[in-house]
Amino acid sequence: MNQPSPAIVAQGAVRRLPHLALWLFALAYVLPGFIGRSPWRSADITAYGYMAELAAGRASWLVPTLLGQPPDVDGLLPYWLGAWALQLAPSWIAPDFAARLPFIGLLALTLIAVWQGIYYLARSPGAQPVAFAFGGEARPNDYARAMADGGMLAFIACLGLAQLSHETTPALAQLCFTALSFYAFAALPYRRWTPTLSAIAGLTGLTLSGGPSMALLLALGGLLAHVLDRNQAQENTSRYRRDLKRLLALIAGVAVLASALGLWRWRIGLPAPNWEAWHGLGSLLLWFTWPAWPLVLWTLWRWRRQLFGSRPSRHLSLPLWYTLITVGATIITPAGDRALLLALPALATLAAFALPTLGRSVSALIDWFTLLFFTSCAVVIWVVWIAMLTGLPPQPAANVARLLPGFEPRFIILPFIFATLATFAWGWLVKWRIGRNRAAIWKSMVLPAGGAALCWLLLTTLWMPALDFARSYLPLVRRIEATVQPANCLAHFGLSRSQLAALQLHSHLRLERANDSARCDWLVIDRDIVRQTPEILNPMQWQPHSELGHPREGEEDLAIYRRIAAPVR
Repeated sequence: MNQPSPAIVAQGAVRRLPHLALWLFALAYVLPGFIGRSPWRSADITAYGYMAELAAGRASWLVPTLLGQPPDVDGLLPYWLGAWALQLAPSWIAPDFAARLPFIGLLALTLIAVWQGIYYLARSPGAQPVAFAFGGEARPNDYARAMADGGMLAFIACLGLAQLSHETTPALAQLCFTALSFYAFAALPYRRWTPTLSAIAGLTGLTLSGGPSMALLLALGGLLAHVLDRNQAQENTSRYRRDLKRLLALIAGVAVLASALGLWRWRIGLPAPNWEAWHGLGSLLLWFTWPAWPLVLWTLWRWRRQLFGSRPSRHLSLPLWYTLITVGATIITPAGDRALLLALPALATLAAFALPTLGRSVSALIDWFTLLFFTSCAVVIWVVWIAMLTGLPPQPAANVARLLPGFEPRFIILPFIFATLATFAWGWLVKWRIGRNRAAIWKSMVLPAGGAALCWLLLTTLWMPALDFARSYLPLVRRIEATVQPANCLAHFGLSRSQLAALQLHSHLRLERANDSARCDWLVIDRDIVRQTPEILNPMQWQPHSELGHPREGEEDLAIYRRIAAPVR
């Protein structure tokens, strides 16, 4: 028996959000963060290091290495994409920006896949609003478009999306391919070839990006949603069976591909059985998925009859499965935030289905909270930026000087123009939200998404020089170069992958492992290793010279040693 829908939506409430405005808004969110910076610590520059090694021919394409070290994530495709971009990019494009170009496309493709996935799920019979006695309810296609608009705004509004989606790491590739597979299973009852191709690209790409287990589990969930979809089975039995065979073949292909390339790696690490570990995990879940998670809980409550009935609807069961798998991976894997990133498309989908059931008072509460929160954040960003340049107010200026010793702020006209335009756009958006389109079901997500995009754009324009100074390895590498000049060879021991990648990118020094090098006069080593095991260095061969670190106090502390005896030639 079909349960009555909790969505009561008139045709006037599904007015269209202009798609030109929507995609310009998405573009304003995608580009900032990729432009005008160096690779950041630590996953960002580490991934770039592997891409550069592949592009230069110093590593195997099937076994990427960075100075002999394998990557933490057993993915291949993200490093291939960056390496191909490095090889194909013209010389006038900076190499680190060239490596980001494919990832800009991945983030844009993610937004498209999320919108399309929500659109087709909203067309499900169980997702439709209540039919009015005398007509006037929302038409299915218009309702689906409005829901997709609201869902994509909810996706952009998630706080955890901003930084991780603007890094050139396997995490962004996994997010894109997860979104593609999500769209494929959502659109399977309505389209023929596009979902099939998207499923192949999404599950294969996720497997090659270091997530074969995730790809297999998500595919099983999509298969289960297809099996339980009795509407499709009754309407077109032959197509239903054909799609079922394709899904089974695709799942088998994913397993074979992962086995052939040796990509099965289990990195399970349960949180420590103490309050601090679980408190940190809970805090991550709360802020990373804000503001989607309160809407998700509301969706599960209001749509509980459709979810837990005898015929669970695809528009709820599919995103809930994706959410459970990805949140489960967050709990049992060390890199919890990067696993949680993959949950955002499904969470945004569930949040979208809360929109047609919200009362006016709840929508007003969301608007006022969002308005106060993001306006306050924008004011803080502007005040600190002014303090960096002028010294007034004195307290923010002193805080910046304390946190970033050696940083010299400068006024750059183009970021200032973009930041000013974005601030005026926020003021216009607030005025527009108050005065127009009150009936649109996506209205409650306009200010959260706009505020998140505003603050991200302000951070990546006004604060970009300071962020780049704090997050980049360039200041540390410059200190090392100034210490060891005029040498052109540097032995290393105990450095992280990100530190090695930074030395390769930002310096012209030839790096050699300490146990293999008899030609380098200088050695750089992690200071903690020397303090814990001082006997690791031969005092007859190396003498301490200096200790260096990132200008930010207490970060990246390294020890520099100089060879005592003349190197063996």
